[in-house]
Amino acid sequence: MSTNPPAPATDGAALLDEVEAFHRRFNIFPLEAAYVAVALWDAHAHLLDCFDSTPRLAFLSPEPGSGKSRALEIVETLVPQPMVAVNASASALFRAVSGMEGRPTILFDEIDTVFGPKAGENEQLRGFLNAGHRRSGVMWRCVGDGSNQQVQEFPSFCGVAVAGLGSLPDTILTRSIIVRMRRRAPNERVEPFRQRIHEKEGHELRDRLATWAQSVRHLVDGVFPELPEGISDRPADVWEPLLAIADAAGGAWPERARTACIELVNAAKLGDKGSIGIRLLTDLRDYVFNGIDRLPTVAILDRLHSLEEAPWADMSGKPLDARGLSRMLREYMTADNTPIAARNIKAGGSVMKGYYATDLHDAWQRYCPPPAESALLPLPPLPGSSEAVSG
Repeated sequence: MSTNPPAPATDGAALLDEVEAFHRRFNIFPLEAAYVAVALWDAHAHLLDCFDSTPRLAFLSPEPGSGKSRALEIVETLVPQPMVAVNASASALFRAVSGMEGRPTILFDEIDTVFGPKAGENEQLRGFLNAGHRRSGVMWRCVGDGSNQQVQEFPSFCGVAVAGLGSLPDTILTRSIIVRMRRRAPNERVEPFRQRIHEKEGHELRDRLATWAQSVRHLVDGVFPELPEGISDRPADVWEPLLAIADAAGGAWPERARTACIELVNAAKLGDKGSIGIRLLTDLRDYVFNGIDRLPTVAILDRLHSLEEAPWADMSGKPLDARGLSRMLREYMTADNTPIAARNIKAGGSVMKGYYATDLHDAWQRYCPPPAESALLPLPPLPGSSEAVSG
């Protein structure tokens, strides 16, 4: 007698097709890959216990009126135990996650009020959102009155989808499926979402997703799917649950999911400006040194200050100076594992402080994105240097 689990009664690929089609009725996403990723994210929320981590789903845009909140509304109809968390406190959220009613899927609109310029005092909420992407994520709190208090852990592991203006901290971005929304063009049309009508359709799909998810649990639980070449570290953590869902669904979804993975990971890299330190390293490589092996600090600063759309000419009201440059660069190491520091450079019979490309090369390789095609030509020699700078 066979002991193999029964085959799923529902065609998972066809069901995910329906979920994707439901999103397409009401949302215009900037990339086709986003429809694939969002549909898989909806499904993964029904199998959260099978995974070691859960990616955040982030709908972001530079301006209002780009469809972020609508996208979150559609997700709300498709995921288990949705909890819309506008203005929710951290304590309310982690108590909801550990509550008897079951783990919610938290939907956080206007996330810029938590992480953006108007964030204010939201440190605990930021801590909750940072911690909850891992199964082991917990929040520790003192529970009780007066001196009769005990330290208690509250699980924070749950699915989270957010929508907001601007960007998010790297700690969230690198753990997210990022959909950068934009306003619809005049020729782009979507169906108006009528909650009283369409919410029922979404809930019917949600219930079918839940039933199918339980039927494929044995195909997903503890599985580590094959990752596309070049996908590792945090992108791998983000995409493993979604690829496992796609493999369980079958049909065209395994291939579509891996194609979407590569496209969205690459798109995230293009849109990631990185930290201010990485921005400095990248600008030094692409627009300052760019083939020159050494430069005096004064020449480096002059070049940095002249870069358009760069922050170096106005750092908190003042241009970046030699001390600031030194402070930023010494956070990074040379190939010999010593802090990058200014050294003596001989130019035109004089000695000036400056930096050598060889000292920066290791940091360029470790931290910087691929070189920009628009990098400038090498700097001309400094007056009176007799090519000493570029030699």
